[in-house]
Amino acid sequence: MCGSLLSGGLEREELDSGPWYAGIEAGGSKWRVGVGRSPAVIADDTITTTNPDSTISACVEAIRGMGVPIDGAGIASFGPLDLNPTSHTYGFIKTTPKPGWSNTDVKGRIERELGIPAAIEIDVGGAALGEAWWGAGRGLDSFVYVTVGTGIGAALLRSGRTSHEHGHPEMGHISVERETEDAFAGVCPFHRSCLEGMAAGPAIRARWGVPSTELNDRAEVWDLEARYLAQGLATYAYTLVPQRIIVGGGIMQQPGLLELVRKRLAERINGYGPAPPDVESFVVPPELGQDAGLIGAIALALDRFETTTVRPP
Repeated sequence: MCGSLLSGGLEREELDSGPWYAGIEAGGSKWRVGVGRSPAVIADDTITTTNPDSTISACVEAIRGMGVPIDGAGIASFGPLDLNPTSHTYGFIKTTPKPGWSNTDVKGRIERELGIPAAIEIDVGGAALGEAWWGAGRGLDSFVYVTVGTGIGAALLRSGRTSHEHGHPEMGHISVERETEDAFAGVCPFHRSCLEGMAAGPAIRARWGVPSTELNDRAEVWDLEARYLAQGLATYAYTLVPQRIIVGGGIMQQPGLLELVRKRLAERINGYGPAPPDVESFVVPPELGQDAGLIGAIALALDRFETTTVRPP
């Protein structure tokens, strides 16, 4: 869609009263860009992910075309990313299965072409930050944000900060135990049968032969999916001891899947360990829904560049 002032039109003096920040949710299939300084994004555009040059150029032009003066940008990007500020490839996408995107300087190019500073975070880390400021993570000291879609990723937030001193966690690539009746080999090009290789969208399609959207009425599909996801969530609960796990992403839009995951998690934990028995309040959907990534990217920019912004409690 074309960029537009979603607020119904801001007066010129309101725009000049900024600062405003660009949020960039850089995904493997689409990029979403917007401008704002709160959950109320005032301009919004979506770009299909193609090659790096075309995609980043389209992102820059979309932001320029929004007509809002911006002071910085937050980027929540697919990865793996180099997030070590002392590295000469800081802000680069590293080796990735996405064709043509390995060793792409996302942060540097956005900064150079827009002439503003940019902060970068892994996509799930950005979404987690948005949920910490304005969503289901408000008021919590620690939580895990999980997204289940084309891939599976997760981020841990403690005291309002993501956890990656030397690199971001790859919690979608933890090992899982193969379910008894499942002979599927897995699709991860690195690990085959890790959590992502067994339960992300491409795994569902490869296992059953059709996209997940054509499997809505197949109860066995979603029960198996729930069991693999419950394995992952149990591992996060036992090793990270979060106060809550927020689970989003396109696959989780399947009706009834969240309830199945809760049920299978409760069975797997079986009353032992730090996870509370009330799985309904422990495993929740994102309050920001499908907007968590874009809004989180704006929260990232506010967090890095605006020292007067009141942080979430």
